[in-house]
Amino acid sequence: MSGGAGGARPTIVIVDDAAEVRALVRTRLRLSGRLDVVGEGADGVEAVAAARVYRPALMLLDVSMPVMDGLEALPLVLEASPATRVVMYSGFSEEGLAQRARERGAVAFLEKSTSLEGLADQLVALLDDAGAPDDPDHPVGDPAPAQASAQVSAPPALDEADRTVLREHLERFREVFDDAAIGMATVTLAGHVVRANAALAELLGRPLDDLVGTAYGALAGSRRQLVEDALGRILAGHSRVVQVEHDVAGLADSVGPRRVMATVAPVLDSSRRPLYLFLQVQDVTAQRRAEEQLRRSEARFRLLVENVEDYAIFMLSPEGLVESWNAGAQRITGYAESEIVGRHFRTFYPPEVQAARHPEHELELAVRDGHYEEDGWRVRNDGSRFWSSVLITTVYDQDGRHIGFAKITRDTTSRREMLQERERTAAALAEANAQLQQAAEDQAHFLAVTAHELRTPVGVLAGTAEMLAEHDEALSAEERRELLEGMSSSAARLRRLLADLLTASRLQSSALELEVGPVDVGSLVEAAAQEARRSHPGTLVDVEVEPGLVVPGDAGRLAQAVDNLIGNALRHGVPPARVTARAVGGSVEIEVSDSGSGVSAEMRDRLFERFATGRAGGGTGLGLYIVRQLARSHRGDATYRPGAGGTSGAFVITLPRDQDDQDDQDDQRP
Repeated sequence: MSGGAGGARPTIVIVDDAAEVRALVRTRLRLSGRLDVVGEGADGVEAVAAARVYRPALMLLDVSMPVMDGLEALPLVLEASPATRVVMYSGFSEEGLAQRARERGAVAFLEKSTSLEGLADQLVALLDDAGAPDDPDHPVGDPAPAQASAQVSAPPALDEADRTVLREHLERFREVFDDAAIGMATVTLAGHVVRANAALAELLGRPLDDLVGTAYGALAGSRRQLVEDALGRILAGHSRVVQVEHDVAGLADSVGPRRVMATVAPVLDSSRRPLYLFLQVQDVTAQRRAEEQLRRSEARFRLLVENVEDYAIFMLSPEGLVESWNAGAQRITGYAESEIVGRHFRTFYPPEVQAARHPEHELELAVRDGHYEEDGWRVRNDGSRFWSSVLITTVYDQDGRHIGFAKITRDTTSRREMLQERERTAAALAEANAQLQQAAEDQAHFLAVTAHELRTPVGVLAGTAEMLAEHDEALSAEERRELLEGMSSSAARLRRLLADLLTASRLQSSALELEVGPVDVGSLVEAAAQEARRSHPGTLVDVEVEPGLVVPGDAGRLAQAVDNLIGNALRHGVPPARVTARAVGGSVEIEVSDSGSGVSAEMRDRLFERFATGRAGGGTGLGLYIVRQLARSHRGDATYRPGAGGTSGAFVITLPRDQDDQDDQDDQRP
């Protein structure tokens, strides 16, 4: 093993699929002077290769990575380099995950969200406690509590109020996850559960701690392969959300069989690569039992209908005159025997069918083919119509002479109506299922994206602030610039996310309150442009506002709407961005455009929907939804105007200029 022989620093390999995390840890370890970073990797396969090549004293190994996750790679790393001490490093804080990692040979489990101060000391101490570096048979035990905990106190924040908001926001998200009534879990790309909530544990009939580190496919019993195939489709990029229905394996007899619907969605990085998987599991046992009962009920009903319906059975002469009659025929048609015998059977047909001589044609076909069948409308004695199933059979005597026809008529009006109703019900169920599927996808997408949007910026902010506070003079100019740029972009990302989440929540629950007063549109637009220039240094934002534009409204909410439009133009468009405001009739129009090609035609219809994101990805898909809802809460609206001749389009906020205009527009709005 490469290690500390002859006074050399112990060697370490850092494996994490996030390049910015590797850069942060690498810089911290270099500044400590305690460890020598000899290699890096972005997934489990690269971890095993690095272990084989470098045989390092230590390896810092992430849990969830593409290709092969840390839980899979851990035993392979130790097989390639038995003397290497592997420390798992993860953003997941589940205690059961740490236990699984130790069971597979890790010497410790550290959380990414904790401070990096003292990381080098912890790693070196773990190496010292493990025994002689070159003794692969030395037993690996847990480090001392102070070393293994990873619960190191964070340094003072640059802005304690901001840190408090971030902590509260993270805590709220964890509470939503842990206390949700629906089963949820985060899963590695290889399908191992790394965090689960109590609802999932109860649903699967297992203790919560036992789920961590378990392959989810193993819980699906005979449908394990279906689950694994579904995960494969997601990782191959063939599906964004996959649903698999399966029974739960290993339930106690007292619980009884249980069927669940598992919905899996990937959490993607900025390059649209899967980081880990989000799993949502619902109990559909009662629903499937109800469907089975419905199918049995329908079968019994069908048998009942087929066996108790009466048939009209009577004879016709070769010319088609009624010669005999039965009780069933009287009940179906309403004709008594004395009223119908001797009359032509065309009496039962609608006038338009009689005019076309269709009854006579039926007899011709029956003579030619031996029988004739059809379904069609017939007329009762009272003039009402019924749908019938008709069979006409040609009758011959013993000498082969044609003596007439046997006609059987069945009233199938109820059956036809039932089939039509079933078709309507099937269509309604299909539409409802489509809506439920979309709701499940939206929820999975929202939770997965929110978790992903929070984790990286929080970790980068905490680690960068700590490093700048403690080691500013030791950093090179390039390292300082790189770290500060990461801090700035992460802080802006969190501010936008928090504002959008809070506003969207209040809009959804109709709890948004407005502090209405006169708003100077020019000042509002200029302030939004200045903020955009600060957030995007070097980016040009042009402003053109007619003087004297004032609207009634909540200045803060309107500023948020304009900020979202400018941010949208800078993130997804081509600079420079342009913001104009002008009076149009009794309204004010605030227009934001850029120099790009505009929004694609297929995206325009759902631009302002919740969670709508383009192919480029990024963000929660709430920004434009919030813009429109804020505009409408001010009795205005937000729209997109396509450009002409391939030029960029523009997003437009329309607001009434005074309260009377607002009331008039509200009265006219459908």
